Amino acid sequence: MRYISSGHSHGEKISIIFEGVPANLEIDINDINSELSRRQSGYGRGGRMKIEHDEVKFTGGVIFSKTTGAPIAMEVINRDYNNHQTYMSPFDYDLENYKAVKVPRPGHADLVGLMKYEQNDTRVVFERASARETVSRVCVGAICKQILKQMDINVYSYVVNIGGVEVTHLDLKYINESPVRMPSLVKTKEAIELIDQVKLNKDTIGGICVVVAENIPAGIGSYVSHETKLDAKIAANIISIQACKGVEFGQGFALSNHLGSEVHDEIIYDHGFSRTSNNYGGFEGGMTTGMPLVIRAVFKPIPTLMQPLKSVNIDSKEVSPSHIERSDVCVIPAASVICEHVLNYEITKAICEQFTSDTMKQLVTALNDYRDYLKRF
Repeated sequence: MRYISSGHSHGEKISIIFEGVPANLEIDINDINSELSRRQSGYGRGGRMKIEHDEVKFTGGVIFSKTTGAPIAMEVINRDYNNHQTYMSPFDYDLENYKAVKVPRPGHADLVGLMKYEQNDTRVVFERASARETVSRVCVGAICKQILKQMDINVYSYVVNIGGVEVTHLDLKYINESPVRMPSLVKTKEAIELIDQVKLNKDTIGGICVVVAENIPAGIGSYVSHETKLDAKIAANIISIQACKGVEFGQGFALSNHLGSEVHDEIIYDHGFSRTSNNYGGFEGGMTTGMPLVIRAVFKPIPTLMQPLKSVNIDSKEVSPSHIERSDVCVIPAASVICEHVLNYEITKAICEQFTSDTMKQLVTALNDYRDYLKRF
């Protein structure tokens, strides 16, 4: 199972090719569009969310609403393309009235991308480095979510920290009511007030989100080589999300403050093996333990500021305020949704690699047989 995407932030569309999906999965396109809408939600988003109303279009790999086993081709139109067409059209552009972007933003891929690809216009870099690319992750993850649903595996996410406003007591029933996806009414109000203040200061703010996967059997992934460890694959994919600067499993970095006797998840047996705790977030040796997967990801404040930091013009080498693009203030609620779909993909990929998966019937049967085996072990 693999996918690749193409497209630019202000280009005509994002295109996705997704290979390895079992045949005979009935696709609910409304659910995928609902997930795309969730990606655009969250208090603190910018003006572009009022322009884009993302909807996926399938152009291959699905016939009569069901997957065929062939690569799936999808596209999501960028409505904002109409405002940028004079310079974002690949061939029908107007250079005479276009002003190249010469000042890179601190904290963005701009400067290093210019150096690496021998460019003299920052737009060439940020049009692809942009988080608009995560549309592809949500489309792919939403399909995987429909696969996981047939295996009774549930993945969800929430936000536990925005700019230091931290949730310590979880009310998981409140997640979808919260405009910032925080499982706390009190902390939601505090976070909204903080975002409003940050916006007035023309600044941005970061935070931490949690993604959880339930009902995954033990033994998904492997310890036999570094390339087969599932937690490593998940960490790599989550850290690749724009603005993500750290990933941890279970208690993560807090484990450094404890003795081994305090944190190892003790094993018990009661009609099957289980654990008395889940400090390691559902992983041992790169494999799932049967406990819920619990992953935390930290996201930096995004680098486009309405009150820009100092930078340097790449031509004149003179000090200059960095480039300004229309921007969000806080993306943490949306980031949690993206993390959710990244986890959907990595779990589904691992299961499809481990079990027969040419068709959905084969996959579900194989996983159920494996679950029965684990009960008898």
